[in-house]
Amino acid sequence: MPIAKRLKDPKGGLTSAGRAFYARTEGANLKPGVKGAADTPEKMRRKGSFLTRMFSNPTGGAVKPNGKPTRRALSAAAWGEPVPRTTSAMVRLAAKGRAMLERYKRMKNA
Repeated sequence: MPIAKRLKDPKGGLTSAGRAFYARTEGANLKPGVKGAADTPEKMRRKGSFLTRMFSNPTGGAVKPNGKPTRRALSAAAWGEPVPRTTSAMVRLAAKGRAMLERYKRMKNA
């Protein structure tokens, strides 16, 4: 189902109206991305999970043929990360996410 333009943030991710629409139609409780430092266990888990999920298998690339970043690449900005310009930059974001999840697991088990 295509999402209306007003529901998508042009800088990446969904607007608050987009998250509300998704909650109404899918029953999910989407939270905005963690923009700052992932300094709490919950933030580490959320940001690490997002980065790992979105960038571990970066199909489609980071840049459209016209040179603009893809929605997937822009989603990194919604989580406070630099917008990746290459596939290798996307893979580095995935590695950063895995490291956050490992740190979260160590904190949780300590």
